[in-house]
Order: sequence, then structure tokens, then C-alpha cells
Amino acid sequence: MRACIQRVSSARVRVGDEICGEIGSGVLVLLGVAADDTELDRRLLADKMAGLRIFDDAEGKMNLSLEDVGGAVLVVSQFTLLADCRKGRRPGFTQAAEPQKGMNEYCAFVEYLRQKGLKVETGRFRAMMKVELINDGPVTIWLDSRELMKPRNGR
Repeated sequence: MRACIQRVSSARVRVGDEICGEIGSGVLVLLGVAADDTELDRRLLADKMAGLRIFDDAEGKMNLSLEDVGGAVLVVSQFTLLADCRKGRRPGFTQAAEPQKGMNEYCAFVEYLRQKGLKVETGRFRAMMKVELINDGPVTIWLDSRELMKPRNGR
């Protein structure tokens, strides 16, 4: 499971003329589900994202997490995060989950964040969406559940 996480002042997602998800201060999460993702991948990624200290404290240091500041989350499905661009010029998406599994894992990720007490808005799975955001900082972080499972070098 992969996520591009952006700290935002605000973000929203539209399908056609309808706003289907909108938040103020918090994070926009572009979420890609891999074919072999499990509950462990989902929980690792969600826990890491919710606990990352990427919000400023009173001294202006990034010392507070999304949970600490009560920030909101906008989760948008994005299978293209699983693109394989190693060969040729057309990305391959064989690592991405099939639509049904992708939707199930996406929904479970959202529900897990809600169970943690976070305010969560969403895009619409498999829809053509327009995502608008004001990146705060900018702060943009890439998370991959497989990388989170690996031990750090020498530790």
C-alpha cells in the first residue's frame, strides 16, 4: 500500500459538479492499493500517517501529529501510485489491486482511520475526480507499507 500524504490548509475533491469530500486543516492522502496488500499493510500505513509529527507546535517546530491537532483527512483512491515505469514509456499497473480488492482495502483504510477518532472525508472510488488543495508548507511525504516493514540500516 502506498500513500502520498500532503499537509493541507484545505482540500476537496469533485466528481463532475459535486463536491464529494472536503476538509480544512489536515492531510490529503492519495492512496494506492497493491494486489498483495493485507490488513497489516493497511494498519501500518494508517498508524504511521496518523502519528507522523508534521504539524507545528507553539514554537513552529514540526512536533505534533494529525491526532494531536485534531486535523481532518481526505482520502482519495489512486491506483496510479502503483505504476511500474521501469520499461518503456507507458506505465504498467499489474502491481495494483483489482478494482474489488482495491475498493475493499480503500474502505477498510478509511474505516480504520475513523475508528481511531479522525474526521475522514473521501473521494469516490473509480470515479474521474478533480482534487483541489492548498499544500501547507509545502509538506509532502511518501509512505509505502513495504518500506515501513523493513528494518532501518544498522538498526
